[in-house]
Parts: sequence; C-alpha cells; structure tokens
Amino acid sequence: MRKLIVFNHISLDGYFVGENGDSSWAHTGGDDPEFAKWQAENASGEAQFLFGRVTYELMASYWPTPEAKEQNPVIAGTMNKMPKVVFSKTLDKATWNNTKLLKGGLVQETKKMKAETGPDILIFGSGKIISQLAQENLIDDYMIVINPVVLGKGRTMFEGIQEKRGFKLTKTRAFKNGKVVLNFQTA
Repeated sequence: MRKLIVFNHISLDGYFVGENGDSSWAHTGGDDPEFAKWQAENASGEAQFLFGRVTYELMASYWPTPEAKEQNPVIAGTMNKMPKVVFSKTLDKATWNNTKLLKGGLVQETKKMKAETGPDILIFGSGKIISQLAQENLIDDYMIVINPVVLGKGRTMFEGIQEKRGFKLTKTRAFKNGKVVLNFQTA
C-alpha cells in the first residue's frame, strides 16, 4: 500500500497561504546551502503528485518553463517527469505532461491510488484536498516546513476539520535560514 504524504510550508501563525493565496514568502531562504541541498535531495525521489486545481495551475505555470529549469533544474526535472493527478470540477483538460485529470470522487479515487503499487503519493498546497482527505484519515505523513514569518491572515491546511486530530512527531531539522522541518505521522 502506498503512503499519502503532505508536504507544505507554513508560517509561524499556521497559514500555508497568505491573504489572496500568496505563497511567495515560502520561497525565501534558498541562499542557505544546507537548505538548498535538502530541497534537492527531497526532489530526487520517486512520487506521484496529487493536486487541487489552484495548486495545479500554479505549478503548471512555473515548473515546465525555461526559467524553472534554469533556476531549479533538479526540482524542475522531478516535477515535470513524475506522474500527476489533479482533481477539478472546472478544468476541461490537464496540459502539463504526465497529468491525469479527475472530475470528482476525491476520497474514492485516493483510496484506489493508495491501494495500487507504485511510489508514494505527495500533496503540495491543495488545502481543500488536504482537509477532505484528513477528515477521512487517508493521510499517513506530514512534512511541514515552518517559515520564520508571520502573515496575520491566510488559510490553514485544516480548514473544515470537525474534530481534534493527534499526530506523532517523527523527525525534526532546523536550518540556518530559520526554517524548521517537522515530520509527523497520523496518530
């Protein structure tokens, strides 16, 4: 059975996107060589990506570009070659290579994907997707990068969760740029 893993950046006040969907604050600190190496190592693995429409459109507008390939060649290579699934009721087609568009059935389709053989499934961004799948206890692991910034307003990954959830801390790592990575498993 494949694992379903969330990878997201959050602010000190718990937001994964700021007001109006801004996530530019999460892309700072790349001048820390240790953090840059950690990012490249994480991007070199195998995974299937799962996105909601908003995150998919954001990713698809950047990673296939020459700019992305020049600035982040390892991550761009991974993002462009790995299989991707986007859940959207409004998209007519998914044009980013290796992307499958699903129009509904998030929970059922995710259960099917988890039961298949293959690499783990990774969710970036996609707060609505995360909250729905967390409600159904389908997420196995969370890799959260805490950024040294307070946004004041924004959205959490867990909007709409109806009951308290417990997690087990499995790993931590701090970087000189102030970012701290916390790995959790669902308790």
